[in-house]
Formats: sequence, structure tokens, C-alpha cells
Amino acid sequence: MVSENVLGKPKKYQGFSIDVLDALSNYLGFKYEIYVAPDHKYGSLQSDGHWNGLMGELVFKRADVGLSALTITPERESVVDFTTRYMDYSVGVLLRKAERTVDMFACLAPFDLSLWACIAGTVLLVGLLVYLLNWLNPPRLPMGAVSSTTLYNSMWFVYGSFVQQGKAERQCM
Repeated sequence: MVSENVLGKPKKYQGFSIDVLDALSNYLGFKYEIYVAPDHKYGSLQSDGHWNGLMGELVFKRADVGLSALTITPERESVVDFTTRYMDYSVGVLLRKAERTVDMFACLAPFDLSLWACIAGTVLLVGLLVYLLNWLNPPRLPMGAVSSTTLYNSMWFVYGSFVQQGKAERQCM
């Protein structure tokens, strides 16, 4: 990146690549001058067989080192030597964070709607059958005992048997 040019001072470059170049300069003891390729391009092979941009500067030996976010292609690699990549970018996607909402039907999520419909139909059908069987053949209870064989209690009995809960749970709800 080019930092701000204040009061006619020369352009100053900054960024990770410049930090790497500064570290190499200090370690190896060389001085450098940065300039931009005259046509401001990375470089591609022209129809006449010559390179333009940064690649042209390197091929024609007007520059000793090229420092850029340059894609390594087989054509470019056939005319200049590349170092290994020291910085790699990958494609990323940003999404807005989902709002936390409370869904009162989240307990139904493990099963599909058709399965829940089958479960409800089974409870209704078997509850109705239990009620009819109790009505046609009532249980023999001792004298004074009270039995409540309503359709509601029959349905609740089937549901409680299905989910392994009894009437005590119903009274707490």
C-alpha cells in the first residue's frame, strides 16, 4: 500500500511485503529502491512475444526483484524464478450473525411433520379403541371403587404409555 504523500515527500510504501523486504535488506545488507512498473500492470505475454508490466521489467533486467501479489502461472514461471508463497489468501464469505430467537416448537424439530401426524393419528386411534373396549366390556371393580373411563382419560393413557409417562405428570403440567 502507498501511505499518504504529505507535503511533497516521496511516496512511502507499507504492508507485509515491504516488511519482508526490509527484514531481508537488514539481514543480507543491501539497499533497495522501489518503483512501479511504467504501465502499472503485473505482466502478461504479448502477441509479439514480449512481456509487459512487472514481468517485462524482470525479463529485460530493468529490475532485480519483483515484489507483488502476483499469481504464479506456468508462462510466468518459464521466464523468471519465483520464491515459495509466503502469504496465501483464500475465498471467504461473510454473513450477518443470525438473531437469537426462541422457537416454542423447537422440540418438534427432530422429526418431520408427516411423522408427527402419524404419531398423533396413532394416539387418537388407539385411544378411541381403548375407550370403546372399556365401554363395551367395563372392568370389574370392587364395590365402592370409582373408575373414570372417559374418552379423554383413554387418550391420555395411550399418550402416557407412548411417551413413558403417567397421570402424575399430567397433574403437574
